[in-house]
Parts: sequence; C-alpha cells; structure tokens
Amino acid sequence: EIDKIKNIKILELGVRSGISTSLFLKLCEDNDGKLLSVDIDDCSHLYKNNRWHFIHSRDDDFEKINKKIIDIGGVDIIYIDSLHEPNHVKKIIFNYFKFLKKDGFIFVDDISWLPYAKSSYRENSWNYEMNIKTFRKILEIKFNNNDKIEVEFSFENSGTAKITKKSNIELKKPKKIVQIK
Repeated sequence: EIDKIKNIKILELGVRSGISTSLFLKLCEDNDGKLLSVDIDDCSHLYKNNRWHFIHSRDDDFEKINKKIIDIGGVDIIYIDSLHEPNHVKKIIFNYFKFLKKDGFIFVDDISWLPYAKSSYRENSWNYEMNIKTFRKILEIKFNNNDKIEVEFSFENSGTAKITKKSNIELKKPKKIVQIK
C-alpha cells in the first residue's frame, strides 16, 4: 500500500543499524519523498541522501521534531521502533497523530510477546512483558477511538501493529477493556 504514495513523507523513530532507513530511502527515491529519522544515537553517518534528514534526539523531544514535521507538511507514515514501553508508545502516538495525514499509517514494531515466551527461541522476560503490554495499550487506544483508527496486527517475528488514520479528529485517551462477568 505504501509504495504507491506519491511525495511520501515518513517519520522514522529509531534507526540503530539503518535497515528500515535504507528501505524508506528507496521508497522516497522512487516516490519523490522525504524521510525524517530520529534516534538518540548519532546515526547521521549512515547515509548521504538529500531525501533524508537525521535528527539526533529522543523521539519525545516534541518541540524539536514537531517543527521539522510542520516544515515538510505532515507525514504519511510513522514508524515507531524506539523505546518499546507501552506508555512511551502511547505518548508518541498521541503527539504525532495530529501530523499524520488522513489514511496515513502508524507502524509500531515489537508488539508480539510470542518469541520471548518461556522456552521460545528468544526467551526474554522483559521483552515478553513490554511487548504484551504495548499490544494491550494499542488495543485500549483502539477501543476508545474505534471511529478514528483501524488496527491490524502481525505476529511474525517480534510483531507489528498497523494503525490507519480514518479521521482528523483528536484521539481520546485509551480506555481499559473490561471483561463482562
């Protein structure tokens, strides 16, 4: 779906080795786009490309990053692969949602706990706990914003959530999902 977006504008939160960055840059070259990448580590040396702007910062330095997003006229894609903690992910979604164009996408990496479960191939209790809590937080956001977003999940590898923006109305706070007894 995203490879057909002309003049695509992408906000990438978390660069590390630059694998996703290279894929996004190829997409920007093919579709006359721009990529803003943010990381607390200085990754500015990874690529020399006039379609790429690297911001050496935390992804929640909203004053700095919001200005750059406004300068490029909003974004079509937000890719969250930074701090994998549910309340941080919520804070990031709620800040950047207003800059996401209608029918744009937010991708949240690492929402599956399955690879980190006991006796699984990547067994790790912290990743297990954070991923399942992030998954639940995204469901809580969806639960109280059913008319504003669509959510899909993939559980391949460490999992991905795809959130599609259906309305320009501001998101309401997440709402706990309570089982009927």
